[in-house]
Amino acid sequence: MTGLRGTYLPSPEGRLHVYEAGDHGSPVLLLSGAGVDNALLSWRHLIPVLAQEHRVLALDWPKQGRSRPWEGPATHARMLRCVTDVLDRFGHDSAALIGLSQGGALTLAYAIEHPERVDRLVALAPAGILSFPPVVHQLLRLTAKLPLLNRTLPRAMFGTREGIARFARRALFAGPVADFEEVVDEIAAEVRDGGAGSSDWQNASIGPFRMRVDLRPRLSEIACPSLLIQGDRDVGVPHARTRAAAALIPGARFELLEGVGHWSSRQAPERVNALIAGFLMDGADPLG
Repeated sequence: MTGLRGTYLPSPEGRLHVYEAGDHGSPVLLLSGAGVDNALLSWRHLIPVLAQEHRVLALDWPKQGRSRPWEGPATHARMLRCVTDVLDRFGHDSAALIGLSQGGALTLAYAIEHPERVDRLVALAPAGILSFPPVVHQLLRLTAKLPLLNRTLPRAMFGTREGIARFARRALFAGPVADFEEVVDEIAAEVRDGGAGSSDWQNASIGPFRMRVDLRPRLSEIACPSLLIQGDRDVGVPHARTRAAAALIPGARFELLEGVGHWSSRQAPERVNALIAGFLMDGADPLG
């Protein structure tokens, strides 16, 4: 990708890797999802579009992409501190935040906890807005607690290219993907480098009887312009939940993408890129 630069931020736990692109305009920080995701997997198509008008930063979460090695758990609080670390390192008092799934939850949470540092936000199929019936919740809790279920079995499922392709078709996408073979190759590389399984954040967010990370009671505190994007065929985050979450954020805009699954930034990049670029331009400084 032309013009893409990489920077490492040292920390006591390890090194935090950030991609940088663009040399003018307002700052934008991209936050990817959980598991076998990383900054380039989620944002490969969005970065060059935004870099034409913005200073773009894309964070590899701890234990993803090039943010390895990393010692200790990547908790909710530590992940939020990663956002602060990146903004501070690049000298930005505030930025637009764009997050997918796990990154969407942390985008919303950061806007709640640090409103002065978020100019506007985009959350795609955000986590952190879900609750489950008791039996389903206990099964999720069991999965989070047992390494056999959250590490060993995922490694086996992702052990072959065919297994990765099956997972991507069933869980991430809901139709044709123009660069599907490349996506599978990128996931395979991430699995090879870091293994497969749920993230520390995902595992820790599931409490004994309810979700520890449930942002819905505080969504009304978000004060910046907000856009929530959701595929109507997402098997992980029901679109009704995202629509309801958007209704709790004052003035938020909700966009439903027909025929699209969970990983909208890879299945429908043209539609997603246009929505995000237009939303960011709505708040552009005409003198900047």
